[in-house]
Amino acid sequence: MNPRNRDLLVFTKRKILDKAELERQIEQLNDLFYLVEVSNAACIANEIIDLNRYKIFNELHRVRSVLQSPHLKPFVFISNKN
Repeated sequence: MNPRNRDLLVFTKRKILDKAELERQIEQLNDLFYLVEVSNAACIANEIIDLNRYKIFNELHRVRSVLQSPHLKPFVFISNKN
């Protein structure tokens, strides 16, 4: 998705914003959204195969926690769904 092709409603405490400051805030929001969208896409495209429990986990929060952990437990695998 093109970051410029997004509808944003930005509330600020200041009454007047100059164009450069507004553009900077929108750019920061787009960067933040990009990071969240990429991590969600990675979590959706992968699943966790846990041979210790004989289970496959597809839930976003479980996949995200395994992807963010520095070390995998033995016999826990990250598998791409494609």
